[in-house]
Amino acid sequence: MQNEKGVTLISVTIYIIVMLIIVAVISVLTSYFYTNIDINAVSEDLNQEYTRFNSYFTEEVNKKGNTIVDIGETDTQRYVLFSSGNQYTYIPEQGIYVNQIKIVKNMTDCTFEKGEANGKTTITVTIIGENFNRKTTYTLVE
Repeated sequence: MQNEKGVTLISVTIYIIVMLIIVAVISVLTSYFYTNIDINAVSEDLNQEYTRFNSYFTEEVNKKGNTIVDIGETDTQRYVLFSSGNQYTYIPEQGIYVNQIKIVKNMTDCTFEKGEANGKTTITVTIIGENFNRKTTYTLVE
């Protein structure tokens, strides 16, 4: 028998197949990783948008003597008008505005509902975005 040294064609083929499988698994895991990072980035943006809206709206409802003048809906927008003169308007595919200033973008829907709890006026705001849904009830300070 001869002393067999070196690499045979079969062993090279097996090494190449194993390396291709490893590269394929790593690429799939990497794509899942980057997809999850993109989803988290969108979610963080929506949370920042909601926080901005919440700070504006909380300041509005905490103004002493501020009341809701009108809540309405037209073909192109939904709005709530306060006695302070500020109007919060949701325009589909554009965002939420305070008077003429855009404070929220990237939201797919927003509704305003007037209510009453414990003898005080409340307003419930529902904001919906991609993978985002917040329903908050605010009580007006009188």
